[in-house]
Amino acid sequence: MPEVLNKRALGRAMLERQLLLRRSDVRVAAAIEQVLGLNAQSPNLPYLALWNRIAGFAAGDLTEAIEDGTVLRSTMMRATQHVLTAADFYRFRPALAPLLRRVQRNAFGRRTRDVDLDSLVAEARELLADGRVLTRPELGRLLAEGRSGADPSALGWTVQYLEPVIHPAPSGTWDVYGPTPFARADGARRPVTLADTRQLVRRYLAAFGPASVADARAWSGVAGLQEVFDQLRPELRTYADESGRELFDLPDAPRPSGDAPAPVRFLPEFDAPLLAYADRTRVMTDDVRRQVCVGAGVAATVLVDGTVAATWSVLRNDDDAPVLSVQPFRPLSASDRRDVEAEARGLLAFLHPDVTRHDVRLGEPAG
Repeated sequence: MPEVLNKRALGRAMLERQLLLRRSDVRVAAAIEQVLGLNAQSPNLPYLALWNRIAGFAAGDLTEAIEDGTVLRSTMMRATQHVLTAADFYRFRPALAPLLRRVQRNAFGRRTRDVDLDSLVAEARELLADGRVLTRPELGRLLAEGRSGADPSALGWTVQYLEPVIHPAPSGTWDVYGPTPFARADGARRPVTLADTRQLVRRYLAAFGPASVADARAWSGVAGLQEVFDQLRPELRTYADESGRELFDLPDAPRPSGDAPAPVRFLPEFDAPLLAYADRTRVMTDDVRRQVCVGAGVAATVLVDGTVAATWSVLRNDDDAPVLSVQPFRPLSASDRRDVEAEARGLLAFLHPDVTRHDVRLGEPAG
């Protein structure tokens, strides 16, 4: 019979691998590689994620890595924006190509049904040749010029899904919003191999295991993973969770005790631990999940003792000073409240380094 791992043991394993049991003294690229990418649907999210994970992290550390190309921003897991190291982007973008084709077909198939997609992508590649950078709206308008009745927005989005493109700086850097720029990423334009998908599964387990096949599918959006796990089974360890689901892991991956201390952490919206599993009960109860994951949104959350205990947001008071508001889901002990307030003040100092007046509002659970 396989060893049974309870929720606390699974949660501590995830926190260790996601650099959330302690801040690590590592460089930005090493941290992003360890956690296998950071959600970047909004430009500031990766910065907040790294503040939780790297000791002494400064915003300029990530900005420099994006500007020099060590870290790239593109549409990746679950067809959403992520930042990954350049090596991981080129390694894993082919494995995600079938997912991205499926997303294009589901989201824009009707609006591009009269478009020759191969011709569209070839023309887009020409428009982006020789290092040219165009925003998605600019590219869509140029592609629509020779296609009567075509929808420029749908054409731009279609290229984003069907052609490997990256979004170069200043896109994706701190507080930089606006139209998404496209640049070619030719090295990622190759057929997917079984070795690519096997390596993606291994790296997923290194960053999030122990986990099930359904968990890996939920994190990646990639179909057909059961066969890949079956092929890898001889080199993996197997466990079971308390519900009897089969879990897989790398043999030498860290699995700390469920009693290991877990500090307070302020995760940004869409942070990976909240999205990396089909069964997310290792990090939040189903009731909390229904309040955190609403529609396509995933709230910014506070981890206390390794699980989601609250949501957080930054507001402005009547004097326009920043206020970090925390809304708990469950009662917090006096020591937990002190730890939450202390971590909140550290986050405010990171978010507003030039502001001397700010405050923390820690509420009580509803009901």
